Amino acid sequence: MSDTSSQIYFTEVKSKAVFSTEGPKPQFLINTPNFKALVVGLEAGGQIPVHPGEAAMYHFLEGEGLMTVDEETFAIKPGVTVVASSGAKRGMNAKTRVVFLGSKGEK
Repeated sequence: MSDTSSQIYFTEVKSKAVFSTEGPKPQFLINTPNFKALVVGLEAGGQIPVHPGEAAMYHFLEGEGLMTVDEETFAIKPGVTVVASSGAKRGMNAKTRVVFLGSKGEK
């Protein structure tokens, strides 16, 4: 494959997740001013504090936990996708080690 393909085609994206006891360490698959796609690993018991942000999508590849968007809380597990609208407050608590893909557009 060409160098360009290596930037758009990922066969083992879960293996790119980085886990740290200090909190999430997002690994960008693409990071441009208008669009970001990333893979994130979160240790069991880890959390992402509730915070507002731009519109974003979270697709869970591994693990279980809870995700809050505004006033609703959802169970997360492999295959679940959560979409948060721009300005919505969102946060996450991992019951087990979690891996997810995230994407977000312009602010």
